Amino acid sequence: LVVAGTMTMGEQSGPPESLRLLDAAFDAGVNFFDSAEMYPVPQRAETHGRSEELVGRWLRARRVPRDSVVLATKVAGPSGQMTWIRGGPVALDSRNITEAIDSSLRRLGVDYIDLYQIHWPDRYVPMFGETDYDPSRQYASIPMEEQLEALGKGVESGKIFSCAPRY
Repeated sequence: LVVAGTMTMGEQSGPPESLRLLDAAFDAGVNFFDSAEMYPVPQRAETHGRSEELVGRWLRARRVPRDSVVLATKVAGPSGQMTWIRGGPVALDSRNITEAIDSSLRRLGVDYIDLYQIHWPDRYVPMFGETDYDPSRQYASIPMEEQLEALGKGVESGKIFSCAPRY
């Protein structure tokens, strides 16, 4: 597998340039494309999900056989900053995971995702520029069992081929 990330597609590179980059990567042998529902970065309400949309547009325009590429994407964990993604989200519960999977499938325009990941945990962690851990910001998180069960249902339904928490 040769991997390309799409984190900046739809922001630093606009649609035409992003599609050319995907073409060039694929022509050079890249066959694994990584995205996330929150991409591109920096994240903004106006562009959320655009990287997945561009990958989907490219797959359809190029008529790339689905079995010739590996598509990976990620569900965003709780974030008070990105309120445009499922209202925050305030939790990485079964409903949020299922909704995120379905939304990513729609944006990508595919029947299944090869690798689905939890982008960050459902617990307080310093991120997005924070460098120090603040114990006062800790909160009750969704049990890992519920998250894994939701991911397992995605696998059982054929919506995702494989899944992994990234922490």
